Amino acid sequence: MSGRTAFPPVFWVANFIEVLERFAYYGIYFSFGIYMSSLGYSRGDLGIVQTIFILVSYVIPIFSGTFADRYGFKKVLIVAYLAYLPSILLLILTKSFSGIALTMLCIGFAAGIFKPLISGTVRAVTDPTNKTLGFGIFYAMVNIGGSLGPIVAGQMRAISWDYAFYMAGGTIVAMLLVTIFFYKEPPRQIEGVSLSGKMKDIWVALSDLKFAFFLLLLGVFFWIPFWAFFNLCALYVETDLDTARLYFNVESVLGTWVTQNIFAHQDEEGTWRVLGETLSHTGWIIMIFQVFISRIFEKFRAMPSFLFGLFVAAIGFSIMAYANVSAPAWVFLGIFFFAVGEMISSPRIQEYITWIAPKEKAGLYMGANFLAVACGAFAGLIYTPLSGYFRDAGNPGYVWYVLAANLIVAIGVIYLFMKYAGEFKEQEE
Repeated sequence: MSGRTAFPPVFWVANFIEVLERFAYYGIYFSFGIYMSSLGYSRGDLGIVQTIFILVSYVIPIFSGTFADRYGFKKVLIVAYLAYLPSILLLILTKSFSGIALTMLCIGFAAGIFKPLISGTVRAVTDPTNKTLGFGIFYAMVNIGGSLGPIVAGQMRAISWDYAFYMAGGTIVAMLLVTIFFYKEPPRQIEGVSLSGKMKDIWVALSDLKFAFFLLLLGVFFWIPFWAFFNLCALYVETDLDTARLYFNVESVLGTWVTQNIFAHQDEEGTWRVLGETLSHTGWIIMIFQVFISRIFEKFRAMPSFLFGLFVAAIGFSIMAYANVSAPAWVFLGIFFFAVGEMISSPRIQEYITWIAPKEKAGLYMGANFLAVACGAFAGLIYTPLSGYFRDAGNPGYVWYVLAANLIVAIGVIYLFMKYAGEFKEQEE
């Protein structure tokens, strides 16, 4: 431990910026289904916006790192904020579907520009002695911001949706000021790849047809149900479960003051209800259990662990469906099981892709992997409208059974792919 290099000040500045950005991003994202529902839009309309938002958020980072190398992290961060701020504030002014869709496209664009810059900073200022701790801290900051954002946004929108958007806009202003006055451009080796070169590199990775087909399987069978959870969970809790009963469940564990001031609000009739977005995510569970789960599963091979994680997540989906016809508190156990499945599956599949790549092509393979993650955006076109269909039919929980089936099929399909196409060979070093 004594040989570990100390983190420079920019490391802590960058991580603070990450907390703020995830706070604003997830504060909007987890509340957004509830927001569009409050405006009277259908689940089909919501799904289109969700697809645009996630797709842009995960395609843009493939290229934004190239601009950061050319112009510097600090300048590109400021560009991201200048795209973020007016887009968020436009949500206050526009209520039309086209206006909302265009605004969320712009927010997704800004988030996509931002996404690789802080992790790139952490990578630039860490070395073999402190990189594991450095990225562990970074991952914790992501989950802290992602957990606090929906809580504060929920309390704000309970007063007025405009307050929630002002909160997010104010957070972006804070990020801008911190970046201007405290962020110092980290020294690093410039990759020097042009945008056309980046496209060529991704094509090189995808020319490995076995790897490309594997990414397609991951996109359809893992990332689509993964993003469906985050698209639907807060809306499901808010509109399809008895949030007054959930309030008493949470109050019995956390006490009256914490529940009323953090996780709930009082409706017009004076009834206390849990706010859907405040507990309908995995960030708070990951902060507590990720190290423990990782320690257990690091002893096992990546792909069997990944498939087992899918099975655990499928159990979580089934429990969430059961909450609609039984005690609504079952939803918390369902979220917990999904979170455990996420903690097992997501890190292991990222690790696996890193290690199956030839050493000189590791960056290419991980860049191509963003395309698999982006495939998850189509959950908005598939599962969000499907949830509306089941809700209209009086069975809102059924969408979770379909998602569970999606993951069970995923286990079979990916197992058969590995059996007949052969596993990828992991590189030694």
